Amino acid sequence: MQRYYFMVRFLPREANLALLMGRCISVMHGYICKHEIKGLGVTFPAWSDASIGNVIAFVHSDEIVLSELKQQSYFQYMKECGFFSLGNVEIVPSDCIEVRFKRNQAIAKMFVGEARRRLKRLEKRALTRDETFNPKKNTQPREFYTFHRIAISSGSNKQDYLLHIQKILSKEQTEPLFSSYGLASNQQQNGTVPELSCLVDKI
Repeated sequence: MQRYYFMVRFLPREANLALLMGRCISVMHGYICKHEIKGLGVTFPAWSDASIGNVIAFVHSDEIVLSELKQQSYFQYMKECGFFSLGNVEIVPSDCIEVRFKRNQAIAKMFVGEARRRLKRLEKRALTRDETFNPKKNTQPREFYTFHRIAISSGSNKQDYLLHIQKILSKEQTEPLFSSYGLASNQQQNGTVPELSCLVDKI
């Protein structure tokens, strides 16, 4: 399947990458939900172990979908202000490495704030079922491969939260099944995207 992409580079040297990535993904999320678009994935071409990088790219099989996404007011405003550089909509080269950027919600459960929220939810559930709430403490240490965070604001409940993203290499291109954030998330939504790291210098 032929795919297209366009890149967004964040120009400020001291940019809050987690925040800017989140804003870009939120714009995409709103756009695809409004127009009921499926199969739009995101890729992070400048990803490294140290950082998520200052480039995000959007990938889809329809170049018109990407052209319209690129015209969204947020992208155009940030470009006019000199904060973003926007690349052209181009065909994905056939020799690109395929990767999967996966949202791993298990990582969030390691952090105190998230654990507190989960315990409150479980306690509420136990009370409504008239059960005793007696949580077991998990002392088992857990290890995760490199991950980066993206800060997202939910439009529906106005709450801020973090997406924990991991990069996984794939042997082949798979069907473009993504969450509404353009990410792989589980066995059903396990779409791959081109890595595009070799094209970062072109934007």
